[in-house]
Amino acid sequence: MYDQKLPNATVVLVLGIFSIITCCFYAFGIVLAIVGLYLATKDMKLYQVQPTAYGNYPTLNIGRILCIVGLIINLLTLIMVVYSFSVIGWDALSNPELLQERMKELQHMQHLQ
Repeated sequence: MYDQKLPNATVVLVLGIFSIITCCFYAFGIVLAIVGLYLATKDMKLYQVQPTAYGNYPTLNIGRILCIVGLIINLLTLIMVVYSFSVIGWDALSNPELLQERMKELQHMQHLQ
């Protein structure tokens, strides 16, 4: 009973943590979260075949939950970045003066509403 460990449980946990940490890097954590969820699915299938043989299922489950949270946060970050690019424009992001001008325009539009 509980002689073996699921092979990817620790890796899934680490990928879940890093997917949350890297959400500020233009949603790079999406890749980490998807890989973590793929590995978690593989290990969950192993666990379902012989649940009494593996002792680190809670680690796998926590890692899977962190991957899901990381995926959601990264998707929201990606949506925010795409929205910012569409509203402000790519040219304004590389020119500080134009960026200030666009931000003033957006603030003016908000005051009119």
